[in-house]
Amino acid sequence: MSSPLAIAAVTGVLQYLINLVCNDPSTGLGAVTVTAVAPDLVLNAPSGNGEVQRQLNLFMHQVTPNAAWRNIALPSLGPDGATRLKNQPLALDLHYLLTAYANADTEAEALLGYSILFLHDYPILSRSDINNALQSIPNTNPLFSILSSSNLGSQFEMIKISPATLGREEMAWLWTALKADYRPTFPFQVSVVLIQSPQPAMSSLPVITRAITVQPSVPLPIEINPPTALTSGPGDSVTLTGQSLAAINNLILRYPQQQAEFGPFAPTAVTDATVTFTLPESPATVPAGSYLLTALVTDALGNILQSSNTVIMPIAAKILMTPTPPVVTSTATETTVTLQCDPDIQPSQTVSLLLGGSSTPAQPLTVATNSLTFVFTPALVTGTYIARLQVDGIAGPVTLSVPPAPPAITGPTVNVP
Repeated sequence: MSSPLAIAAVTGVLQYLINLVCNDPSTGLGAVTVTAVAPDLVLNAPSGNGEVQRQLNLFMHQVTPNAAWRNIALPSLGPDGATRLKNQPLALDLHYLLTAYANADTEAEALLGYSILFLHDYPILSRSDINNALQSIPNTNPLFSILSSSNLGSQFEMIKISPATLGREEMAWLWTALKADYRPTFPFQVSVVLIQSPQPAMSSLPVITRAITVQPSVPLPIEINPPTALTSGPGDSVTLTGQSLAAINNLILRYPQQQAEFGPFAPTAVTDATVTFTLPESPATVPAGSYLLTALVTDALGNILQSSNTVIMPIAAKILMTPTPPVVTSTATETTVTLQCDPDIQPSQTVSLLLGGSSTPAQPLTVATNSLTFVFTPALVTGTYIARLQVDGIAGPVTLSVPPAPPAITGPTVNVP
């Protein structure tokens, strides 16, 4: 990878090589000056004989991210969001204008002809050409002594040159923005410059020994299906279906959004087609939300021998009716509901109370708690409402009527006086 000097090094290499080509005696052009400044800074003053000197100016007018390399080496941070695991390369494309300045007829065209032919003949700059150019940059360049340390010639990707197409309007806008008189110009692009960040990255230690278990046959893959029942809450029994489940002896729940994890824990019953377990009842450490559930086959030491696919396991927050039922008070303008829930709600979670067709967010929290307050504005109409807590998008469970009665939602309910 290159250093942050790579952008300047590309310009310096191109300036040096174009200068060699255009000042070759075989061209018959005479003395040609090659600069790398903004067009409005070009000092094209008359020479001693009163003629304007022949000059080529190389101007980098834009830098854009390289689409092909933009997502290489992601993610670059650990789960804590702070530990750097990799240094993603900064991949850039450089956009140039090559402009010819001259006084006599056809001289500007001749300058562009030789320089464009060079860019055409050498669309990929070899590493040796780059290194030789960086070592030979004249001392008129203020960075001549440090550009060779840019590592441009040793980066993974080669430096490639390709023509660019700018329409008349784009070219006119560009020169208007530069506040300079237009001269014959050739646009081209250089790709790709890979700049490596100097930030330290964490690297794991090498593996000293490998524990390889040889089995007489390849076990069938363990596959579990996502839950199809209504949302469950802490303490509820859940049965999932699947295939080749008989050997499962542990389950693990992960909640990346809250950086929470529960398990491994044992299922309560297992068959080849089903696995039954109880959702963890741990109000402080297992908040409500969308968890990732994985079934495991482990040995006596806890080593994982086989794992299933991962499915989404929603855990909903329940409204507690005992020992303290919800308290509802109403005024002419608002209705306030105070209730307790299981599990605790974390301050970073989004929680709202659904009463029938109405919904309102909880009052702001500063600490984890199981006591919540909701204010409905305007006030709710007197009546009995089906109540559910919705936490991080997961709505709470409901109770259904018992057969042979027709299916109907019977609870939980909140009475609004």
